[in-house]
Amino acid sequence: MPHRPVRRLVLASASPARLTLLRAAGLAPDVVVSGVDEDAVTGLAPADAARTLAERKAEAVGRRLADEPGDDGERPRALVVGCDSMLVIDGEVRGKPVSADQALAWWRAQRGRSGVLVTGHAVVDVTTGRRTSGVAETVVRFGCPSDAEIEAYIATGEPLGVAGACTIDGYGAPFVAGIEGDHGTVMGLSLPLLRTLLADLGVSITDLWVLPS
Repeated sequence: MPHRPVRRLVLASASPARLTLLRAAGLAPDVVVSGVDEDAVTGLAPADAARTLAERKAEAVGRRLADEPGDDGERPRALVVGCDSMLVIDGEVRGKPVSADQALAWWRAQRGRSGVLVTGHAVVDVTTGRRTSGVAETVVRFGCPSDAEIEAYIATGEPLGVAGACTIDGYGAPFVAGIEGDHGTVMGLSLPLLRTLLADLGVSITDLWVLPS
């Protein structure tokens, strides 16, 4: 029989990259999208905004799950992970582009330059109500794709769903010259930070692994 995790893990995000990261690390999260408006937080520094949005996403899903009875009639033994990412270049904050034209303009302006990918993380323990959060930052050095390459990349649709119109795990990978920090942060979730946050709540990430028999 496969080893089953001691707690249910829930990802409060529709991001396929985050789900892939968690699965590759031996975790088997359920996905429950929060529905939180990512444009609702304004006037904060990038790290504070990313953390706040991550907290709101995790808390929104946590409240929803708290109303669902567990298998034994008790409160659900779920841990909810919320994340939010944004790219910062010269003080300008870039979330997901609103259009292909905006993604195109961003890429033309950022090629050959560097930015900081900021990802907020939050974990809510639905059973106890305890919560914790943190922020991971990774420097991204962009390559110099041609206008034709940028246009082809935008045409894939991939840039429209990610912070700063870039990622390193898909079509955009050839256009990132390098990073300084955890690559998972650029994909939207830092596994080392997640391990630390789980430990803050008294949970070892190894207890959430799904292992083959």
